[in-house]
Amino acid sequence: MIDPSLNELVTKVLGYGKSMLEMPFSGIPSFFRTNLCDDWREIDIALVGVPSDAGLSHRPGARYGPQAMRAQSGLIRYINPFTKVIPYELARVGDVGDVPIENQVNLDPLIEEIFTYYQRLHAAGVVPITAGGDHSITYPILKALGDGEPLALIHFDSHHDTVAPMRGTKFHHGAPFRNAVLDGAIDPKRTVQVGIRDPYQEASRPFAVESGMTIIDMGEIQERGIKAAVEKTREVIGDRPTYISFDIDALDPAYAPGTGTPVVGGLTSREAMQFLQGLRGLNLIGGDVVEVSPPFDAAGMTALAGAQIMFEILCLAAEGFALRSER
Repeated sequence: MIDPSLNELVTKVLGYGKSMLEMPFSGIPSFFRTNLCDDWREIDIALVGVPSDAGLSHRPGARYGPQAMRAQSGLIRYINPFTKVIPYELARVGDVGDVPIENQVNLDPLIEEIFTYYQRLHAAGVVPITAGGDHSITYPILKALGDGEPLALIHFDSHHDTVAPMRGTKFHHGAPFRNAVLDGAIDPKRTVQVGIRDPYQEASRPFAVESGMTIIDMGEIQERGIKAAVEKTREVIGDRPTYISFDIDALDPAYAPGTGTPVVGGLTSREAMQFLQGLRGLNLIGGDVVEVSPPFDAAGMTALAGAQIMFEILCLAAEGFALRSER
């Protein structure tokens, strides 16, 4: 005989998504087995894929990132086992599919297509949590969400991503935050870069420093620890509307080998989760996980790490949405 409380739990979980209790290998994958959604009026938080790697400078394959993260996210289920947050109890969450892109190999109109899509999401009052794609996709998202008020930014990465135009374009994946600062989409004095160990920093660090960004290098994290880095981040960000962008190469390649420009000496998966969990209560209005490259991913471990980071950001966004709704 089935325990009545188990029936109640099953009914409850199925309310979060019709496929939430399906086996990970069956059915049509959606992010975390949430319902697929065409009507944005039915959701508060949109899970979005941007399958583009036209801005890459090195190893290709990030265009397959959203697909791989969707598949691996079926292993994560509905509750955060560390914080006990169930995001679906705090906000209506749905997978809205991928941004429709016509210009997959032409960066200028591609960036405009992404910008237009997120402008519409923002106008609809929907909080976007995105799976990329290479890091060039973050600039048009920030431009759409930061229209009218520059956002605070928490940027996890091994690189600064503030390089000048190169190879004929300013929209490459090494430049999204330079572009966002110059366009007024983010406030550099409310921007924190975490996990930096940039081998190209001669080309990128001067802009980050001169614009006023706070940089927490991996050396500082190793010396002072995650807790101190979280406290420093929270001091800089304050209560401003905040966006989190997480390049999977912030993780050490031992934990995330499937990425375009891996750099040894990064965060462990657990350290990244611990850092994100320390950001609870921030006014989070969006986030992304980028640069997962399945062709270089052993056993899907990078996609799984990316999906877990995406879930951590979803939990933060759901708590932020609930706090704003109470005001």
